[in-house]
Amino acid sequence: MTKIVVTRPIPGNVLAPLAAFGEVMVAPYDRVMTPAELCAAVSGADAVITTLNDRVGSEVLRAAGPRLRLVANMAVGYDNFDGAAFLDHGAVATNTPGILVEATADLTIALLLDVTRRVSEGDRIIRSGQQWSWDIGFLLGAGLQGRRLGIVGMGAIGQAVAARADVFGLEVVHHSRRGPDVVGPSTRIDFSELLGTSDIVTLHCPLTAETRHLINDEALNRMKSTAYLINTARGPVVDESALCRAVRRATIAGAALDVYEDEPRVHPGLLELENVVLTPHLGSATTETRTRMAAVAVDNVVAVLSGHEPVTPIRWP
Repeated sequence: MTKIVVTRPIPGNVLAPLAAFGEVMVAPYDRVMTPAELCAAVSGADAVITTLNDRVGSEVLRAAGPRLRLVANMAVGYDNFDGAAFLDHGAVATNTPGILVEATADLTIALLLDVTRRVSEGDRIIRSGQQWSWDIGFLLGAGLQGRRLGIVGMGAIGQAVAARADVFGLEVVHHSRRGPDVVGPSTRIDFSELLGTSDIVTLHCPLTAETRHLINDEALNRMKSTAYLINTARGPVVDESALCRAVRRATIAGAALDVYEDEPRVHPGLLELENVVLTPHLGSATTETRTRMAAVAVDNVVAVLSGHEPVTPIRWP
C-alpha cells in the first residue's frame, strides 16, 4: 500500500484527497520531530509532506528508502533540504512559492509599525500595572513619512512590502542581485549605501551561503544610530549576537524579528532588550495562507503519485 507521511498535524480536510492513494500517516507531535523520529516516520514512505523545521538530507532520504518519490515542503524556502542528497536519491522536492507573499508583507509592516511606534513596549507597561500618564515626552517613537525604507531582496515579498511602504509615505530603495533597477516605487542602490542611508532596513532575501550572517557587526556598524532592522526572511541572515551588541550599544535604535538563528530558541540577549520586538515565526500565519500552503503540498503529492509532473518543483542548480 502507498504510504504518505505528514510530519505535522494539518487542520481541516486538506489531506482528504490523499486517502485515495493509500495510507496517510500524520505525525502525532505538535512539535518538530527529532532526527531519529523523522527517520522512523518516513521509513518506507512513497511521499512526505514536511514543514520548514524538518531537515531532510541523506540520512532521512536513506531512511525513507527507494520507494520515496516526493518530499513536499510546506514553505517557500527550502534551505532545510539538502539538494545534493535529493539529486543522489532521485526523489522530487517541491515547495509553495507565491502563497506567503501578502501575509508576510503584512506582518513586515506590522513589525515596522510596532517597533517604530513602541507598541509592544506600551502594551507591556499596561499589562505590568506600571503607573503611567499621558506626557508630551512619553514613549516617543519615530514617524514614517519622508523616512527611507531599505529592502534587502526584491522578490515577490520585497515588492509587496515596497507597495505597502509607499502608501505610508516612505521613500523606498532596495538592493537585489537580480531584476531591473526600478521596481514599483523602489530604486536599486548598493548594499553599503542602503545600510548607511536607510531609516529602516527590512530583510527579504533567501538564506544561502552568501546571505548567512549578512547582517553582522560590520553591517550593523554601517547603519544609522536611529535606524531599525526588520527580519521576516530567515533567522541565520542575522548574526543575533552582533544584533544584541548593536542594540545594547545604541549602534541602531531597535529591531523586530519574526525568525531566529536556532528556532525555536531565541538568543537570550534579545529577550532583555525593550526596543526589540519578537514574534514566533508568524509570517505565513493566517488561516487562508496556511490552508493554501497545505493544499499546494497535497496537490504536488497527488500529481506525482498520479504519474504527472509536480505542480511547484524545486529546481536544483
